[in-house]
Amino acid sequence: MRGAEADSDAEKKQTYITEFEPGPVPPLKPVDKYGFLKSDQSTTVPAEVSSKCKPRNEREREEKRLRKWRKMIGVGGADWKHYARRKPSVVKRRIRKGIPDCLRGLVWQLISGSRDLLLMHQGVYEQLVLYETSSSELDIIRDISRTFPSHVFFQQRHGPGQRSLYNVLKAYSVYDRAVGYVQGMGFLAGLLLLYMSEEDAFWLLVALLKGAVHAPMEGLYLVGLPLVQQYLHQLDRLVKEQLPKLGTHFEEEMINPSMYASQWFITVFSYSFPFPLALRIWDVFLFEGVKIVFKVGLALLKYCHDDLVKLPFEKLVHALRNFPEDALCPDTLLPMAFSIKVSKRLEELTFEYEQMNNPSQESSTSLKTIRLRGLPKLC
Repeated sequence: MRGAEADSDAEKKQTYITEFEPGPVPPLKPVDKYGFLKSDQSTTVPAEVSSKCKPRNEREREEKRLRKWRKMIGVGGADWKHYARRKPSVVKRRIRKGIPDCLRGLVWQLISGSRDLLLMHQGVYEQLVLYETSSSELDIIRDISRTFPSHVFFQQRHGPGQRSLYNVLKAYSVYDRAVGYVQGMGFLAGLLLLYMSEEDAFWLLVALLKGAVHAPMEGLYLVGLPLVQQYLHQLDRLVKEQLPKLGTHFEEEMINPSMYASQWFITVFSYSFPFPLALRIWDVFLFEGVKIVFKVGLALLKYCHDDLVKLPFEKLVHALRNFPEDALCPDTLLPMAFSIKVSKRLEELTFEYEQMNNPSQESSTSLKTIRLRGLPKLC
């Protein structure tokens, strides 16, 4: 009997190895500073040359900024918690200006709480990857090539990048079988893997979905996408309240947020938005929570407001899925987003939505809301 089980295990392992036989290495092509393939080869400038070509004062400003960040977090993040407690407003301001790219992976782990999770669960990730099986494995394999296909790390079929992505997604699908695997999760894990190891990326995914620092986000991927439905309801109300002319136009053209905003929440802008903008949003998202997604969404609509209110249905849907390049500049869009106040209203809309869908929980939710209202709000 044991011999038969051993043969079965060997067959499964052989199938796994065959399934992940690496494909040919893609030919070398010019890439941008983040590792994405460039479309126009004629304008290619190597990253190291590009950095040297920056004006001297700009280089000096970046070096000074980097020194401030290194001092703030300490060696390996040792000083982070102490500094964040002493000077929260400084931390918030610096994160909103953008985390230095060379420190981004470490800082993301520190502000998300994932570093603490990893230290408390040594060896768990290896156990999930090597010794557990998932019913989602074939779905993950099928979808892997769709995640950042133009990035060099993920280009080779079943190469190092795709293997790492498979491992993280498979491990999470075992860790949280209620969620399992949903396609949009690949973009979250893929983005994280560009800045940290497999194990670090896994625990940051856990921190996000299970709520290590902010409210849990696993509802984005549960059956029926309940949290997506809630966020879309809240966004719809915010658009009508803060951009009433556009909200009325959306109603007249029968446009609802599910037609354009679902991916904003499911992938936190990592799916189809410019990578530099996605990174800046993620810096703030991991520190301040999901409200930045609402703020950025409202800022986009506000920036394009005068054009959007003139468009009929078909052109409106296209415009909402293809914002102009000038609207997606981080230094233009993000200050506008930061100026939009949503914290208190989101809390009220969450309470309202819960009452609509779970009226029996009125008393407990009401008590929770009363307690929350006594706390200071971040803008």
